[in-house]
Amino acid sequence: MHASLIRRQLGGIVPPKIATPSLLTSGSGSSLTPLVNFYSKLPKGPASAVSGGGIKARYFNGKNASAAPLVWTILGLFTFGYTIDYQSE
Repeated sequence: MHASLIRRQLGGIVPPKIATPSLLTSGSGSSLTPLVNFYSKLPKGPASAVSGGGIKARYFNGKNASAAPLVWTILGLFTFGYTIDYQSE
């Protein structure tokens, strides 16, 4: 892969470069205001719970988790296959 392609893909992940070495070594606290402003806008506390959809989130995750849908699906497929096989003789 080319370096420019990797740099473009990681552009959204890597935060902007606001703490330059010249800014940090100058010794004045007022020059760090862009850095302080950047970090003060970030969310604080634990991350919120992800509410995903789909079959796995509905039946296998959470406090009401159960493998019953999987068992019923397997039994249904077995019954369907057995019925087709039995009718063909």
